[in-house]
Amino acid sequence: MNSRTPPLGDTTGLWQAVLAAAAGRCQCRGTCGKTHAKDGGRCPVVHGGYARHGAGPVSLLAAPAEPDGLLLPAHRAAALPKRELAAWCPACHDATRRTAAKAQQAASPAVEPDALFTL
Repeated sequence: MNSRTPPLGDTTGLWQAVLAAAAGRCQCRGTCGKTHAKDGGRCPVVHGGYARHGAGPVSLLAAPAEPDGLLLPAHRAAALPKRELAAWCPACHDATRRTAAKAQQAASPAVEPDALFTL
């Protein structure tokens, strides 16, 4: 059950190329916080397959391969070449994006709000 029906916006075949390079499997290697140790260090989720019991079929995403790239604005992420993209299952994508956002927030210096009045 490995249906490769592309998303409506895939007019250039980029999504299909990313999925073909990934062999239809999520390319997360633990950036989501899971080790994926039982599956050789790579997420076992396959496009069109089931991530867990009771859930519907999973549709993989083509998104930036690097965690920091997941924080790019949509228009910049959409302009990335195929070599900078990876196939992600929604669970790994979301967890990696949250982790990258937290790391970015922790690394940025705290900005003090402008004071209306000086004391």
